[in-house]
Amino acid sequence: MLEVASRTIEEDPDLKLCEGLRLIEATHRAFARLAPDIVPSFEVIELPRLRGLLMERFGVAELPPGPLN
Repeated sequence: MLEVASRTIEEDPDLKLCEGLRLIEATHRAFARLAPDIVPSFEVIELPRLRGLLMERFGVAELPPGPLN
């Protein structure tokens, strides 16, 4: 799941910023539903990494804090 999200963010030529944000949020929700015990690790390790990939892809200096919509 993380591999697919990462590769999509990095490589999908048609990906829009809003779609990338939704992909990250959908991945977060999937982890919360399937493996709630690892959500804290996901939020500390993987969420910042995915956001970083997205920021780099679109040249965004910083995403605003808070939930992803």
